[in-house]
This record gives sequence, structure tokens and C-alpha cells, in this order.
Amino acid sequence: MRAPFTLAVLIVAAVTPLAAQQRHDSNAPISFDAAHAQLADKSGRGSLSGNVIIRQAEMTINAARVTVAYSGEVIGGAPQITRMDAAGGVTVRRPDQTARSQYAIYDLKRRIITMLGAVTLTQGGNTVNGGRLTINLDTGRAVIDGSSVAGSSGATGNGGAGNVTQSGGRVTGVFSVPKRD
Repeated sequence: MRAPFTLAVLIVAAVTPLAAQQRHDSNAPISFDAAHAQLADKSGRGSLSGNVIIRQAEMTINAARVTVAYSGEVIGGAPQITRMDAAGGVTVRRPDQTARSQYAIYDLKRRIITMLGAVTLTQGGNTVNGGRLTINLDTGRAVIDGSSVAGSSGATGNGGAGNVTQSGGRVTGVFSVPKRD
């Protein structure tokens, strides 16, 4: 069943004009701001929590918590980050685009961000919803599909608010229409 995936690619291409599909400077330094930080040098991991803000070049990632994996290599006094896992109301902002989800993985080696769970991608008046969004930061290409993750974001009460459920493989959206003179 390849048609829904192909449709998703076409939808995202329509939402993302060529001007907005710029390369991201994934070699730029990454800065962070969080209420709490904990580093475990022996395991090469760190955790950030409490309204976490991650910035790299023109991109900003916001989340409730982020786990950072880094290699043993230190360049210029800083450990080399290889991956960031974000959870809890994740928002990725790039010029002219905003993506929201419950979880995100930023693979710095591959320069790819994968967002999972109740994904919404907006640009201008256009909105696309799905289960998984993959953003290639080298090419600027974003692909959204209906895949999803079963489980819970950890929220309790609120009538099940915050649950991640299988969306049935569907991608939905709304496109803006140019005004006529």
C-alpha cells in the first residue's frame, strides 16, 4: 500500500515551497537552556529537564525533557553530541515552519530529525497532520506519514489527554487558497 506514503510526500512538497527548503547548518554549535541538567560522563549521556530550549543556527527545539548522547571525543573543550531524544510537547521551529509532536529524535550524525506522535507541520496557512515526520536537515526535505506509535506520553487523567495512538495510517491537512483580486 504505497499510495498513502506517496500522497504524503506530495502533500509536504506542496506545504513546503522551495524557498523554505533551505539547508540547515548542522555543524553550528548547539546551545541549551533548561531548569535542570545532569551529566553522566562515564555513560556519555546527559539529561535536561524543565522547559528545555535547544538552539542550533536558525532552528529551535522546545521540550519538557531532552536526553543527550555524546561520544567520548572532546573538541574545543566540548563533548561531541551524537543524538538528542526529546519528549513532552516537542516543538521544532525553522524559518517559516513549525512542527509539533510528543517525541522527537535528532540524529546529529545523519542530520535527521524524526518526530513521532500526533505530529502537526504548519507553514503559513497550511497544516498537515500525521503520525511521523522526518526532516532531512541537509536537503530541507520533510516527509510526513500516517505511521504512529502506540503508547502514552506519560500523562495521566484528563480523559486520556496526551496519549499516542495509531492513527490508521492517514495523513490529514488544510491548504490555504490564494485570494483573488
